[in-house]
Amino acid sequence: MKNKSLVSIADYTKEEYLEILRVAAEFEKNPVQKILEGRVVATLFFEPSTRTRLSFESAVNRLGGRVIGFTDSSSSSVSKGETLKDTILTVSNYSDLIVMRHPLEGSARYASEVATVPVINAGDGANQHPTQCLLDLFSIQKTQGTLENLKISMVGDLKYGRTVHSLLMAMSYFNPTFNFIAPDELKMPEEYKLFLDKKGIVYHEFTELAENIKDSDIIYMTRVQRERFADPLEYEKVKNVYILKNKMLEGTKDNMKILHPLPRVNEISTDVDSNSKAYYFPQALNGVYTRQAIMAKILGLK
Repeated sequence: MKNKSLVSIADYTKEEYLEILRVAAEFEKNPVQKILEGRVVATLFFEPSTRTRLSFESAVNRLGGRVIGFTDSSSSSVSKGETLKDTILTVSNYSDLIVMRHPLEGSARYASEVATVPVINAGDGANQHPTQCLLDLFSIQKTQGTLENLKISMVGDLKYGRTVHSLLMAMSYFNPTFNFIAPDELKMPEEYKLFLDKKGIVYHEFTELAENIKDSDIIYMTRVQRERFADPLEYEKVKNVYILKNKMLEGTKDNMKILHPLPRVNEISTDVDSNSKAYYFPQALNGVYTRQAIMAKILGLK
């Protein structure tokens, strides 16, 4: 794993996932270690982010490293017309590791090919979000005690939601059953269903929410992402299609937990927040430990 970029969740093996989760559990017990002292991590966010950027920066700071970078491409030389290649080659000179979010699918793969230091994909368009996936795996393992043989309901924007695409691929190693709950306009893309078919993974597709979550171990809610829609009218049609309310959780399994990559708009009612099955804020904290583990493994420090 040392010096190995993380662009897609498919870049790592099942054994490497489990090793990262093991190290994340160690960091959870002791998150402040100075193993990144003297190291510089560049965070290049060409697209807005709160949790991903800040959890990476928190992870670096707790490990004694330094962070450089930008939170908006308008504050970088990209606004002057600099190419992504030139930006990456330049920043490679200043850092030991690059964390990048970009709106274009494939941008992270390209960056990893031209960079002289490892690159971590913090989200590239509707494609992949592998570090979110690994913190989701950590959250699932913590709450369920296993990753094996779970029933996972994915709800909302399954077409553009890069978090569900990555999680689907990673969980395929652990014999899950999926419920895909989405309107016709936002269904899981065919390429991911074909991927599951080849793996022999069972999945079901639904358009109704309430009656199709009762036997779930995990409900994975997603936001309908306005920024992915070229036509504002199409977004307006589907933006409020699913709202999870506290009363819908009656009769669900005792072990069931609700995950969400956040930010939430209104797809989870605030009356769910006080329910013991709500796990999305602890899930966000798990991002710090998981990203500490990822960086430590890539830099060969663990």
